[in-house]
Amino acid sequence: MRTSLILVTLLLIFNSCTQKKTPFKLNTGVWQAQLTVQDNQILPFNFNLYKTKDNRFYLDITNAEEIITVDEISLENDSIIIKAPVFGGYIAAKYTSNSIEGDFVIESMDRSVPFKAVYGKTDRFSGADLPKLNVSGLWETEFSPNTKDSYMAKGIFTQTDGKVNGTFRTNTGDYRFLEGVMDKDSLKLSAFDGAHAFLFLAKATDSTLDGTFYSGNHFQEPFKAIRNEAFELSSPDSLTFIKDGYDSLNFSFPDTEGNLVSLADEKFENKVVIVQIMGTWCPNCLDETKFLVEYLNTNTTKNVEVVGLAFEYAKTEELAFRGIDRLVDRVGVPYPILLAQYGTSDKEKAQEKLPMLNHILSYPTTIFIDKKGKVRRIHTGFNGPATGDKYIDFKKDFTTFVNGLLEE
Repeated sequence: MRTSLILVTLLLIFNSCTQKKTPFKLNTGVWQAQLTVQDNQILPFNFNLYKTKDNRFYLDITNAEEIITVDEISLENDSIIIKAPVFGGYIAAKYTSNSIEGDFVIESMDRSVPFKAVYGKTDRFSGADLPKLNVSGLWETEFSPNTKDSYMAKGIFTQTDGKVNGTFRTNTGDYRFLEGVMDKDSLKLSAFDGAHAFLFLAKATDSTLDGTFYSGNHFQEPFKAIRNEAFELSSPDSLTFIKDGYDSLNFSFPDTEGNLVSLADEKFENKVVIVQIMGTWCPNCLDETKFLVEYLNTNTTKNVEVVGLAFEYAKTEELAFRGIDRLVDRVGVPYPILLAQYGTSDKEKAQEKLPMLNHILSYPTTIFIDKKGKVRRIHTGFNGPATGDKYIDFKKDFTTFVNGLLEE
């Protein structure tokens, strides 16, 4: 990582709670930000920068219906650090009144993506022409078609005039809130949430999409889609299971206080237990964590325990626990999150920690255990608020299923 980024990171460490006198008046209002991904493609998003009465800067990142409020912004001289909530990514840059230029950095993954922002540009995708067609509806989608890495997805889009919102659902979760445009016959969608930077570009006809998906500047893959209102993915409850020879889930991992926690502990006896396999770096896991927190807060009298197992990219145990503490504090997580692994989130290595499972296909994976300690359901992935009716159906099914376990 460049020396300038290291110096700015040190600035954040020593001045994370301060915004010192600066040589520029940073303009408040709407900005257009751009990340440069592979093939020199531009991934745009917008944020609204504002200043409070106590002279602190905040900004709201918008992705369709999602608003992400960022309240950790540090300025000194002409340098600015913008630290994403919950996740470990941050923007380190130089700024003037009307521009910000630097990098989006995720240190734990050794990634750095060029970043710039311009004040006063309100369009997400600049210069889009009038649309030639409407992509509203459901799309049967294959990513990396005709390869060993191929996987299916369901595109869900709503188009109003030239603006498009939606997402792709997969068997391991959704791509969260995507926002963009139909530019003549080109579909352009993007999302930035402080952890992942997604760009989808496709040529469209009335019945087909032919495009490329970019994730930051480290990954890309092709995708093809056809209109299919009847298309459905595999059931998320059918993909992960307990292997023959095992009849229960067993683990023993440390909590943030250093105490080893296992399902044999007294607090889990005669209770329905929900085990969340997750990572603090994972946006789908954040969506599920928020749902679980909401569920527990509205069902305080029920005999249910939740425990999270974190598989972390962080390179040291200390940094991994710091990430867990940050998530707990930011989201108000009332249940223990244990550190199952750090240094990698590799799914094969994660499965070694839980050998009774046939595999770990996705973060998150959610395991439902009845009051006798028997695994009753394993739910792979999480389709969150961006999936609309699917998310509403999931919440209803979750509550019904857990209530059934409680009544046994």
